[in-house]
Amino acid sequence: MATYHQIPDDEKGYELDLFCVPKHYEEDLDRVIIPHGLIMDRTERLARDIVRDMGGHHIVALCVLKGGYKFFSDLLDYIKALNQNCDKSVPLTVDFIRLKSYCNDQSTNSVKVIGGDELSTLTGKNVLIVEDIVETGRTMETLLSLLSECNPKMVKVVSLLVKRTPRGSGYRPDYMGFEVPDWFLVGYALDYNEYFRDLGHICILNEKAKVKYKV
Repeated sequence: MATYHQIPDDEKGYELDLFCVPKHYEEDLDRVIIPHGLIMDRTERLARDIVRDMGGHHIVALCVLKGGYKFFSDLLDYIKALNQNCDKSVPLTVDFIRLKSYCNDQSTNSVKVIGGDELSTLTGKNVLIVEDIVETGRTMETLLSLLSECNPKMVKVVSLLVKRTPRGSGYRPDYMGFEVPDWFLVGYALDYNEYFRDLGHICILNEKAKVKYKV
């Protein structure tokens, strides 16, 4: 069973003026839910758990773009540091894929896979999928189904966030950073129509911003 930090539904978070938030986003956010420092500490622990479990295996780290790029980069930095300083190490190569299932703040019924024709290169390999957030779980289940057709040797999934939602399929990743309520979150590369990727903390998007940045 994956260990994780659970953020309760009644979590009040932190006032924006306690942290450094880009001026251009100050009117768009309700509050900070996960400060950047806490994200980094939790990511470091996930890296330790992955090296403990997968040490000695050659791993292809598969980054789910675009939202996963920041978590992917920081996680790999921690894994590289552990490789240099621990008895166990994880030889790593990297690959990238894009999945699209959102329009504005609503998940669509279909999942668009960009780069799926490249999955055949993962045949016979150990794969670590690195995702920013698992919401209903259906997007990840679609990717795992596609991967299974390529016959990888092993597949593990690490997600920084897992959303607690009644729409969920019941899917849970192998490694989890935080379980969060059913809020629309932005920051740390989580976006709303490509905005807020440059926000360091994970925050709740307010209703005015959903209208302001709607496409």
